[in-house]
Amino acid sequence: HLIPETESVFGFGEGPTCNGVGSPQPEEEESASGVSDKRAKLTVAVLCYINLLNYMDRFTVAGVLPDIELFFRIGDGTSGLLQTVFICSYMFLAPLFGYLGDRYNRKLIMCVGIFFWSVVTLASSFIGKDHFWALLLTRGLVGVGEASYSTIAPTIIADLFIKEKRTNMLSIFYFAIPVGRWDNIHTGAVYTTTISVTPGLGLLAVILLLFVVQEPKRGAIEAHPEHTLHRTSWLADIKALCRNPSFVLSTFGFTTVAFVTGSLALWAPAFLFRAGVFTGEKQPCLKAPCDNSDSLIFGIITVVTGILGVASGVQASKKLRIKTPRADPLVCAAGLLLAAPFLYLSIVFAQASTAATYVFIFLGETFLSMNWAIVADILLYVVIPTRRSTAEAFQIVLSHLLGDAISPYLIGVVSDSIKKSDSYMWEFRSLQMSLLLCSFVAVGGGAFFLATAIFIEKDRHLAENYMPSGERSHR
Repeated sequence: HLIPETESVFGFGEGPTCNGVGSPQPEEEESASGVSDKRAKLTVAVLCYINLLNYMDRFTVAGVLPDIELFFRIGDGTSGLLQTVFICSYMFLAPLFGYLGDRYNRKLIMCVGIFFWSVVTLASSFIGKDHFWALLLTRGLVGVGEASYSTIAPTIIADLFIKEKRTNMLSIFYFAIPVGRWDNIHTGAVYTTTISVTPGLGLLAVILLLFVVQEPKRGAIEAHPEHTLHRTSWLADIKALCRNPSFVLSTFGFTTVAFVTGSLALWAPAFLFRAGVFTGEKQPCLKAPCDNSDSLIFGIITVVTGILGVASGVQASKKLRIKTPRADPLVCAAGLLLAAPFLYLSIVFAQASTAATYVFIFLGETFLSMNWAIVADILLYVVIPTRRSTAEAFQIVLSHLLGDAISPYLIGVVSDSIKKSDSYMWEFRSLQMSLLLCSFVAVGGGAFFLATAIFIEKDRHLAENYMPSGERSHR
């Protein structure tokens, strides 16, 4: 194939010429990725829609946690298992889908996974109050669909766009996190409707994947055609990732983000409700449905702060890149270090001022959300195209294993262990003290991103100029 002289190495040239004269073709041309610009944008729109469903399902339980505890007659430690079981399934399946995503058709893999997820979600709506184990089982099986999607979708965006355009598309993609967490506002009555409608939305996602999304060529848009990268074994990929300090350190940093967000997603609405009972502003929940007004307010805060955080993080990184190539990890570090004191104050002030608590939560979650799109971007530009799904899977496993797979259960167990009696005071106090752990974890995350800044330039250069060992020796 002839490559037009006007086309850049990144595939953003003027396109093929007509009869060698240089006049543009009248029809829309495909980029080096093999996907036209219009189709690429439609693909991102479909992926955003699926990501929205992903996070809606993930955070549904948090919005009705008091009702679930009352319905199944369970305590904090047991209810924390709902999130832990789901995350464990999700993270253990991620390596499998990471391996498949680097080697086979990514669109078809996502279709199968999302279809399975839809069927399991529908089954969960028929569980009775004497079968809590069945709810745990279905929550675990939902991880199959989410693992098939989360490990692959960002790599498709990476093969469609580069540089600032990729960052912009990733920021749009990760807006689905706060919007999906809007599901926290659902009351118990809406909960049943939500899980009944979600399977239909999942099937729509499969149809859109089949007929709208087009599989891009791996690495072609970055002047790394897939056939020149020579795939290595899965074990060799893992070894290469472990020798990539920017990837490893940013993954540990993201793990702290997952720990904090996982804890807050499940426990913040319940904590705010207990604070209201403690101060006498609310009545205890003795019969379902419980008062979910705090879930409503927290859901609104989550949506607004998520959008503000993702957007401000991307914009701050863009402006700082003019001064330093280490902008991305520095912005991530700043976000976590600024979030820590506000999260601490929000927990401490819950017993004194509800208004102050919401203000501090707003500020803390805004700074915390600055990381989402930037961390994804870091992974994509320090890892070569044929290892990106594996890298996504590796990051998912580590961040969830040490992050939100353990944090909801850990917070619940610590709360139960601190509680000295079944009084309303100790229900609030014990959860308050256990949640203070989140602010200290956030400080540790800031340190990991500061360490990432030391290596980011070198690792990005190595990824962008990657050459297989065989070619290096030949040259």
